Amino acid sequence: MTYIENLGANAKAASRFIASASSMKKNSALAAIADALIKNTEKIIEYNKMDLNNAVESGMPASMQDRLMLDEKRIKAIADSVLKLIELEDPVGSVDSGFIRPNGLKIYKTRAPLGTIGIIFESRPNVTVDAATLCLKTGNAVILRGGKEAINSNKCLADVMREAVKASGLPEDIIQLVGDTSRECAAELMKLNKYLDVLIPRGGAGLINAVVNQATVPVIETGTGNCHVFVDESADIKMAAEIVNNGKTQRPSVCNAIESLLVHKNIAQKALPAIKNLLDEHNVEIRGCARTAEILGNSVVSALEADYGTEFLDYIISVKVVDSVDEAIEHINRYGTGHSEAIVTKNIENAEKFQSEVDAAAVYVNASTRFTDGGEFGFGAEIGISTQKLHARGPMGLNELTTFKYLINGNGQIR
Repeated sequence: MTYIENLGANAKAASRFIASASSMKKNSALAAIADALIKNTEKIIEYNKMDLNNAVESGMPASMQDRLMLDEKRIKAIADSVLKLIELEDPVGSVDSGFIRPNGLKIYKTRAPLGTIGIIFESRPNVTVDAATLCLKTGNAVILRGGKEAINSNKCLADVMREAVKASGLPEDIIQLVGDTSRECAAELMKLNKYLDVLIPRGGAGLINAVVNQATVPVIETGTGNCHVFVDESADIKMAAEIVNNGKTQRPSVCNAIESLLVHKNIAQKALPAIKNLLDEHNVEIRGCARTAEILGNSVVSALEADYGTEFLDYIISVKVVDSVDEAIEHINRYGTGHSEAIVTKNIENAEKFQSEVDAAAVYVNASTRFTDGGEFGFGAEIGISTQKLHARGPMGLNELTTFKYLINGNGQIR
């Protein structure tokens, strides 16, 4: 049995125990994890510094180093998110519907764990805890495979969680980390159909495409966020500037940050300079169309076709002046990734049209795309943002990590 197969077998065996664990037992384990994270803060930071030093040596961009970094404040925030999970209702075993057939059979549609989940992700060590604890709460066993850039942080976090789970009376193998970050191990994990029920990639377009194209295990596609803001001709310019600035600069390296700005031609002369003033405070590079350059001048880099389809994850934004809301919608549906899109407008008809016709998991009116997040939606921590339409879409919280099981009770019926 290979290393990956052994992890799969361990997860499969442990999944039977966690699937039937009571809410009280699972919540006790979550509380133990949160407590252990706080108690081991110094140790976690020490291991994280190894990854940060490697990141500097390898020339990792500053925005990506920010995703990698853990400090006392972030570790506390991670622990707090685990505690919030305890407060959320456990979906496992809940009855979605029930009915009695004419033959007397009583049929109940209930929620059940997915089983064993594999998660392949990049850079952000907080995902290690988010993913593990969400799976625990929903009665799933999980195999985590992070990137080499965060391997020291991830090993430390996984060890801390496994010890806490074991101390609370559950099998530690409900949480396992792939210690080998080679492509060969990742490829084997993608084909571990005998043990995995579903595989969830969380990261950049390259990672997600690789998993979708190579995996034989069922995949839930998440993450890639080529998100847009469209400033309609009736928009409040101050509001538009603040929404664009927040969406682009608050944390540019995350999937719900905006990458592209569309501005109606009738408001572009006033809106673009106001938006640029805020973006300039963060030295955002603007890659714009010819009309954008006419308004903003030589500071604009001429946009290539590829720029409109790029998830920059950096202080770069593509800009285009459009003639109508229809052109904006067409542009978004062509270049967007189905993640999060926003319109700033005072026109109710255009707002409704935009929300109706834009094909994305989350469509905003007069608000930042940065709210596409499990915590902001009230779901607690999230496993990722699903950009597909099966089995889940948008922020994947507790319910999205369960499936359905039909329970049928009879008194001797035969067919």
